[in-house]
Amino acid sequence: MKLNRFLTFFSVAVTIALIFSFSSKKETRNFEFKQITVIESVVPGGIGRSRMITTSTDGSLNEVKLKNFFSLTGINFGNVRENDKTITNEITSLYDQGWELADVTSGVYSEATVDGPGAGIFITRYLLKKAL
Repeated sequence: MKLNRFLTFFSVAVTIALIFSFSSKKETRNFEFKQITVIESVVPGGIGRSRMITTSTDGSLNEVKLKNFFSLTGINFGNVRENDKTITNEITSLYDQGWELADVTSGVYSEATVDGPGAGIFITRYLLKKAL
């Protein structure tokens, strides 16, 4: 009789231990996220539109004009430098506010024509997070 009680107690204890060891532990993390989308035009002649769009946690948008990569004479490194400065200043400001970079995704869209290069954009998305 004592052996049956022991085996029953042992079986229940092992079952409870197994249930708790395999149960999923959900770690609650409270973050807020902010997205920065940078669209830089690679349209020849500088006629494209380049922007940095910041989406806040409440869904509001802040749009900053950027310079186009190309001027009439080709790639304009001064414009590239100005864009880099603007983007870096924005990320630095957000970092100082407690935001941290969570992910960066980039891509290129180019539409070549028979006559040579056509419309195109270079897009970079920065996902930032901050603990609540």
